[in-house]
Amino acid sequence: MRDIMGMMGKVKEMQAKMEKMQAEIADIRAEGKAGGGLVTVTVNGKAQMLAIKIDPSLFKEDDVEILEDLIVAASKDAQEKAEALAAEKTRELTAGLPIPPGFKLPF
Repeated sequence: MRDIMGMMGKVKEMQAKMEKMQAEIADIRAEGKAGGGLVTVTVNGKAQMLAIKIDPSLFKEDDVEILEDLIVAASKDAQEKAEALAAEKTRELTAGLPIPPGFKLPF
């Protein structure tokens, strides 16, 4: 019975750590760039776009398609960086736990 109570305590502790980690991940800010910095996108740890900056030199009518492609590329770059930061935080929290490879946390 003592082992079950100890395990339940560890589960509650892990749950509290996961909640804290999820809040920290939501606060992550990652910046992605494309076109040599002509387009910059900022996302949070949940890969939600928060801001976009576009160099004024790109505002030409015949460059709209290029601008659209650069925005997509910068957004993807920022999302990948945010996911990597979130994965690092998750690895720190779950260090030593027998979690199968490829299993993603938080759910």
